[in-house]
Order: sequence, then C-alpha cells, then structure tokens
Amino acid sequence: MKHVWTTLVFVLLFGFVLSACAAPAAAPSAPGEAAPAAQVRDFITWYQYDEKNEDPASDERVGNQYLRDTIPQFNEAFAGKWRWVNQPKAWDRMTAELVAAVQAGGDVPDLFEMGSSSLTELYKNGALQDLKEWASAQPWYADMDPNALKACTGPDGGLYCIPIAERPHLVYVWKDRFPEGFPTTPEGYLAAGERLKAEGLYAMTFFGSTDFNGNGATRAVFMTFASFGGGYDDGEGNMLLNRPENVAAVEFLRTMVQSGYVPEIAFAGGFQEEEAFKDASAGSFPTGLFGYRYVNPLTAPNGTKYSKGNEEDMLDAIAAGDVILRPFPAPEGKTPGCNNEVTGFGIPVGAKNPEAAYDYINWIMSPEQNADWVLRPGAGFPALMTTRASEQFQTPFYKQAGEVVAASACRPWHGSLERRPEALRLIMNAVYRLIKEDPTLDIATELQRAQDEYNAGG
Repeated sequence: MKHVWTTLVFVLLFGFVLSACAAPAAAPSAPGEAAPAAQVRDFITWYQYDEKNEDPASDERVGNQYLRDTIPQFNEAFAGKWRWVNQPKAWDRMTAELVAAVQAGGDVPDLFEMGSSSLTELYKNGALQDLKEWASAQPWYADMDPNALKACTGPDGGLYCIPIAERPHLVYVWKDRFPEGFPTTPEGYLAAGERLKAEGLYAMTFFGSTDFNGNGATRAVFMTFASFGGGYDDGEGNMLLNRPENVAAVEFLRTMVQSGYVPEIAFAGGFQEEEAFKDASAGSFPTGLFGYRYVNPLTAPNGTKYSKGNEEDMLDAIAAGDVILRPFPAPEGKTPGCNNEVTGFGIPVGAKNPEAAYDYINWIMSPEQNADWVLRPGAGFPALMTTRASEQFQTPFYKQAGEVVAASACRPWHGSLERRPEALRLIMNAVYRLIKEDPTLDIATELQRAQDEYNAGG
C-alpha cells in the first residue's frame, strides 16, 4: 500500500508540472494596452434617466438618449478599467432611496445624479462624501461659477456635490398676448389679466397645486415672494413666512386667481398647468429654465404650430420670436426674484469605486463632454465659465435667458432651511388654502401657522 501511494503522488505531481509547462504565463499589459478583462470593474450610477427607455414620447427622452449615446463613449474611453452601469431611479424618490441605502449599509452607487435642492437632506443624513479637497485640486475648479459651488456647499463648508449646470427660473411669454410688452410690475400684470379675460384668455398659468409634496413652492410661488422682497427663511435656519412682503405677494396671487386671470387647470396637479401655455390660452408661464424640454407641442397665438413634440418646439418658438423670456414682475423699487438650483453629481458614503466617479466627473468636465451634458440632461447654464462662453450657448434661447438672470436676483428657494421636504409641504399647503381653497382666510394668520409648525419641529 505504501508503494501504491508513492506511485500515485508521483503521477499527480508529474501531471501538475506538465500542465504548468503547457500553459503560457499571462504577459503584463504593455503601456497603452487594455488591462485584462477580469480587471474591468463596474461603475454604478443612479440617474433619473433610463437608457433602455426608447419611448420618443417619454418626458425624459432627452436624458434617456444622452445616456444611450454616452455610455458607449465612456466605456471606450476607459476600456479595460471601468464599465458604466446605470441604475435608473424615479426623480422624486431617489434622494430618499439613497439615504435609506446609506443608513442601512446597503448597496449605493459610485455616483449619484442630484440637484442642489436635495443637498441638505443628504447632508443631514450623512449620505454624501465631502469632495472639496479632491475638487479643489482639479484643473477645472478655478473656472467654476462661485454661485454654483456655493449651492453645493454644506453647512460645514464642505463641498457635497459637483455642479455641472445651473437652472434659474424665469417666465416663458407668448409675445403676442402682451402687445405692449410683458408687464414689469404686479399692477401691470393684473391689468393685462383683465384685458385677456375679456378675450377669454388668461394672463398666467403656474404650478398652483400641492402635488409632488409641495414642489410648486419652488417655482412661481417663490418667484412671487422673492420679487416682492420676501422669502421663506430668516437666514438662521428658521422659517419666516409671516412678513409684510410675503403677505403682499399672497394678496397678489389671490387676486390673480380669484379674478379669473389664471385657469383652473393650474391647480389640477400632474404638471397639467403646462397645457394652458401649450395652446396659448395662458399668455405666460413662470417656471424653471428646464421647462423648455417638457412644454410641447405648441400653438402660437398667430396659429403657428410647433409640433415636433420634443424640446425643439420651445426653442423654435423662441428663435421665431413667438415666445420670449422675461423676469417675473416686481413692485417698484424691487428686483425680480427667482429660484436657482444646480444639478450635478455627488459621491455617496459607502461607494465601492469612488475613483470611477472621479474619472467620470473629470471626463464630463472636459471640453468634449461638458457642453453636451449641460445642453441635454443638465438643461441649464454651464457651471464652467469657459463652456458658458462657447458657441452652443449663443442661441436666442440662452442669450435671452442670460439677460433675464442678469436682471433678476436669483437664489436657492430654501435659503437656510434644512428640513426642505417639510418646508415645501407646509408652504404650498398654506398658499393653496389662501389663494384657492378659502380666499377669506387671513393671510398673515395662515402664514404664521405654517411658520410656527415648521419652527416647532426644529
């Protein structure tokens, strides 16, 4: 038996030596060659866009197409290193989903597409990494708009997102509905409303519902408050709604609504307020700059139809002069106000491959990629000043938008408020009650009620 085991061991060893000699050793990659496929790692992103959704009628078709176009480009640029895998998320739930994943120690993406409006919620829940040290060492950092960087800065001074595009709010206007020019004051807006009402038309449509947890408070409502010299906070983290400027702003909105200068569809929810601008029954529509992607097709007051059914309709109407961009009306002595947000990227706490996110951000900041991201998923102004000066942003749309922003005092709606989802809900519910549900209510009392509820929760 001992001889049998000795023979067996010898045979096994001999076979192992033969197999080792037969298999050539893997040569190391030469400079410039791709690394072995086994070394390629997945780069996971959460975007609100889905490259697999090819529906041409999808609201997010622009972002969907962008991902279809650029995922192969990125994979080619980083062949042998990263493989981009996008996991699409619902725009109104992805922030809460990331917070839950981080707190549970679950799987998180390497890069998170985000807007500055969600920064405080993500910061307070410890969901994002501070990117200031890394970002400040990159060659593009000095070229960033300081206002964009500020929007991504946390209470502790850390940089918790990298801004790529800025999205200010403004007013889309059917030029022919205001033959003497779009009003610059609330009084002029009301007068135009009375004139248009006599023609069976409306002066304004806006996000007037409490839908999407009060998101309307970031849009026309804030534009009105800010244009009257008001706002939502005291600069120290407390809500400050009950002040004379805000009372006057609500009085203006209440008069617009109760006088019939705003269509009922403005309060239907589901972004149905857009329909009144699409058919030109409403002469103006205060909303985000990014609204051009969604408000289509269009029929101008003169009967011209812009019917491609995509983002080009609004751009074509502006280029033709049928639609113009204007600041929100403001009382004498006041500067038009508006909300300004940035959109860009954060790197979650617990990301497995933050190096992939660094590579991706630097790739997006390159001249070959930056303008394309801003024009498509970004839907705003470039945060990089050199990109802002490029040829792509010298169109009628961007020139007019730039003039509006220059004439306005735009700032983030939330100011110093930290519990932003709660703030939105309380503010929009109060405004809705005052201008639509029960216009007999005392404005100051209702604003104070919302203010007290928020501050008590702090």
